[in-house]
Amino acid sequence: MDLKTAKTRWRDVVLVCRKCQKKLDGGFGPDGDKTLKKALRKYLKAGKGRKAELAVVSIDCFDVCPKNAVVAVNAANPKALLIVPAGADLFEVKARLGLDDDRRLKAFPAD
Repeated sequence: MDLKTAKTRWRDVVLVCRKCQKKLDGGFGPDGDKTLKKALRKYLKAGKGRKAELAVVSIDCFDVCPKNAVVAVNAANPKALLIVPAGADLFEVKARLGLDDDRRLKAFPAD
């Protein structure tokens, strides 16, 4: 059997628990109606497929099963599972997952 490879443009891969998302039925995004996977894809402007720079992928259970939250992990740092409560700020989720999309906090003018 010949092993083959498929090239991607992925810089980061985020794994999100499918079972947690299904239990929550939304809870993320501006209106709170999206799954964490969809909200992260939209917020981080991640495309789909191998041509995207960021992949957000649903996987089976991590066996953590938090209440009113979803488990996510950056595949580059698999030792740190992030438990994301419903309604969490996506900027903070991005930072805690160690993702960099060149966004910064807006500086507030000094009084």
